[in-house]
Amino acid sequence: MMKQYFETKEKYPNTILFFRLGDFYEMFYNDAKTVSRELELTLTGKECGQEERAPMCGVPFHSAETYIAKLVAKGYKVAICEQMEDPKLAKGLVKRDVIRVITPGTVLENSMLDESKNNYICSLYYEENAAGLCFADISTGELYVDECHAPDLDVLTHTLQNKLSRYMPSEILLNPQATDLSGLEDFLRDKLSAAVECLDFEVYTEARA
Repeated sequence: MMKQYFETKEKYPNTILFFRLGDFYEMFYNDAKTVSRELELTLTGKECGQEERAPMCGVPFHSAETYIAKLVAKGYKVAICEQMEDPKLAKGLVKRDVIRVITPGTVLENSMLDESKNNYICSLYYEENAAGLCFADISTGELYVDECHAPDLDVLTHTLQNKLSRYMPSEILLNPQATDLSGLEDFLRDKLSAAVECLDFEVYTEARA
């Protein structure tokens, strides 16, 4: 089972993996330590055939949404690894697979959203003193695109900060060049409290975009 866990975790390295075991979602190792600290849950251990017991932390399946909402609100990404067959009917190890990755900007459940405001995910592309912006609220289907040009980086950064402040996205995706905009990432984290992720260059090639 732990081999199955490690193989799944390897595919989703930058997430907290909620690994379904019966009536609970379990987290192990660093994920368990993070969840225990952030949600003030008890950290336990499990014998996993290694010298030391694996740090472990779990939440009940029926109330997992509450815990996931708190983690996502803190900027974490959560991968839900479900049992894909009935354990009573399974022959040997139960098949499991990740059915969804939840990030701050991809929440759909009303119980995890503030209905008084939009929850935008933003994609920002920067190149040669110009930037393109796309804001989407996937829970409502609203979509806005914008672009801005400026004679120098300071003016462009200030313009981008003003535009981003209008929409207050909870999650922002950047192309690698955007990290060259001095002070932008600090602004996104400190002023907007947004989760920020720099994506690979290939994501922003014209054909894929």
